[in-house]
Order: sequence, then C-alpha cells, then structure tokens
Amino acid sequence: QTVIRWMDLTKKLGDFTIHVNPGEIKSGQVIGVLGRNALGKTTLMKILAGVMKPDTGTVDENIKIAYKPQYISTDFDGTVEDLVLSSLKDLAASGFVKNEILKPLDIEDMYSLKVSDLSGGELQRLSIALTLCRDADLYLMDEPSAHLDSVYRMAAAKIIRRVMEANKKSALIVDHDIYLIDLISDSLMVFSGTPGVSGTTFGPTDMKDGMNRFLSDLGITFRRDEATRRPRINKLGSALDREQKTSGNYYYSS
Repeated sequence: QTVIRWMDLTKKLGDFTIHVNPGEIKSGQVIGVLGRNALGKTTLMKILAGVMKPDTGTVDENIKIAYKPQYISTDFDGTVEDLVLSSLKDLAASGFVKNEILKPLDIEDMYSLKVSDLSGGELQRLSIALTLCRDADLYLMDEPSAHLDSVYRMAAAKIIRRVMEANKKSALIVDHDIYLIDLISDSLMVFSGTPGVSGTTFGPTDMKDGMNRFLSDLGITFRRDEATRRPRINKLGSALDREQKTSGNYYYSS
C-alpha cells in the first residue's frame, strides 16, 4: 500500500534548482536519503512535509505526517517534563513510549532542565523522541544524528527502526552518518548533481544499488569491519579500493 506518491517535483531557490524524479513510499518502508551537501535533501523534506510548495509537480497524500526539521528551535518556556507532558498527554505514561523511546534517549534524566537551556544534543534527543511519539503515517526526520555522540546516534537509529517496525509505519530519513542510514533503512534515495546549483534524485531503490550510486559519486569505497560490522573507508588507491571499484561493489562486498 502506497503512503505517499510524488510526480516530477521541481523547486528553484535563488540560483539553485532541485528536480525530484517520480517516486513513492510504501507502508512500513524506511528510506534513507544520501547525498552531498547543498543538493536539496532538506528542500525535499520540506516539500513532503507541506512546509514548502514545489514550483511544478504534485504530491499525492492524504496522511498524517510527523516532521523533525534539520534545524531545531523552540520558544517553549518551561521544563522538559512540562513539554513532554503537554505534547504527549496520556501517551507519556505508555509503557512502550517510556521504555522504547524516552528511556533509551535518557529523556527523563532531563525533566528538570529548562528547554531553553538545553544543549544541541539534548534538544536533538528531545525532538527525536517527541516526533516518534506522534501518531503519524509517515515520519520525516532530517539529520537526526546531528549533535549526538556515537552512543546516542546508535540509540536513535535503533529506536527509529524499532518504532517503525512495531507500529508498521513509514519513514524518510536524511543523514550524513552512513552507518546510521545502513542500520535504519531498507531502501535508499540518492541525490546527485552540483552542490548549490542543481540536485536530482534517484530512487527509492534497494540498498546495494543506492550505496553504490552514492559512493561512486564520491569516488570512495567502504568495507565492513569484520568484528563490529561498522563501515570503514578504504584507503584511496589501495588494493581493496581498486578491487571494489572494479567489481562495482563500493560498500557491500556481495
């Protein structure tokens, strides 16, 4: 079942133009979005969230969307606990919400802090939690790993994936952390083009094809660490780098 579908979207912002090829997101699908900076990833998220209108093309949707923007700001005058309780109401007492979302992100440890005094990482964790607690059909999350250390990045990745699977919901996740995108996603959308000038989308497509497209555009290859399964960049021009480029496997060895 299709949750959202778009047809040939374009948007011009100053000297920059984005072209989004036709695509759709199906129920339960988690799509990671990769691409260099200034190619229009955030612009796409804003269009799908209804925050920005495309110049041409259509978005076919009649769904509830939860959107976490790239840059988080709030003028809420109160504590974290006040914001959580006012935002979630009865949900704040839900066992799933407390154990699967709030606890892994240590949200309750921040309850006494004023929202206006939160650091970038604390505000990011709070924003992720509140977004995931919303009742939506599609979750749009722009750079959820920003300002987070490695521990919270992995916690956020696992929570996002777990919430989508438990509730059979769909998500579109933009992030620069390739390992996080690999953990969360079952499909990829890739941006290519000239940064600050034009950006074009490819996909959604399968993980292998998407990773190969993205990394070939950057001219780098990754291997998986056999012990941790984390990605490691191959030294440019090394035997493994040349071998993977020749075989067309920039990230996945098989």
